[in-house]
Amino acid sequence: MPTKLEIMLTRKKRKRVYLKKIQATTQANTGVINVHCLNTPNIGDIYCAPHQYFDALKNKGIDIFDYKHEEAQVRDDFVKKISANSLIIGGGGLLNRNGFKLQMDTFEDLAKRGKKTVLWGVGHNNKFPKTYGKVTNYDIDIDTFGLVGTRDYSLPGEYVPCVSCMHTLFDASYTEIQEFGVILHKDTVKRPEIVALFKDYPTTSNTTDLEALITFIGSSQKVVTDSYHAMYWSKLMGKKVVVIPNSSKFYDFKHKPVISTFEEAMNAFAKTETFPSLLAECRSINRNFADKVFDYLNL
Repeated sequence: MPTKLEIMLTRKKRKRVYLKKIQATTQANTGVINVHCLNTPNIGDIYCAPHQYFDALKNKGIDIFDYKHEEAQVRDDFVKKISANSLIIGGGGLLNRNGFKLQMDTFEDLAKRGKKTVLWGVGHNNKFPKTYGKVTNYDIDIDTFGLVGTRDYSLPGEYVPCVSCMHTLFDASYTEIQEFGVILHKDTVKRPEIVALFKDYPTTSNTTDLEALITFIGSSQKVVTDSYHAMYWSKLMGKKVVVIPNSSKFYDFKHKPVISTFEEAMNAFAKTETFPSLLAECRSINRNFADKVFDYLNL
């Protein structure tokens, strides 16, 4: 039986081998594929991609990590789909994050070679606290890509907030039955000391079914969260939101959230604001960007 180290080295080698296969394959723009974090328990990552909302992209999603999948058939399929099609990359925090660096560098190289490429609603996602509020550039050259829509308001690229605003769940009516709702990131729920801080408040996580999560937000007057999409969706629904950051991504939202800590979050709502027209604004921006994308990709 291989050791953990041997397994890790095998995976590392496999990752580079399959990305090199893509770069060695003749490229085409036959159709289109939407690359993002698709096979994940994180609800935000699943629903932050345009193939979820536009008929022209239906059934076009592919997971950005399939190049290192355990099954060779999945890895081979990834190479074929990436090589044969134009790429819509995103959304999500795919930039300035080591876990996505190899893929994004590969996509940048393909763009330089004539691959039609779109960045849609991507943003920076640096996990080092020293970078929070201080990111001024991306770890890729966005000018290389054909169309660029980034969710970071102050950084280069056309401002395009997360496309998940297009979901029809935001058109439903919800009754507020609780003052506070706490939504914890999938990693935070594994920390008992943090969970204990909110034992007296209704609490869920960003691994909850989407409809259940949106209903939870709708039933709350105020939301505390360390999940980017829980923050975003709460703001779309007109809630007062306090955020505990775990990444640089919380610092470049157009309508800035109130930043706090787990210990002080419940006392930080005095400075919060609501934005009644935010849902309409974000949808309008995404529809306009979609028109540009579909024209560029001849869809």
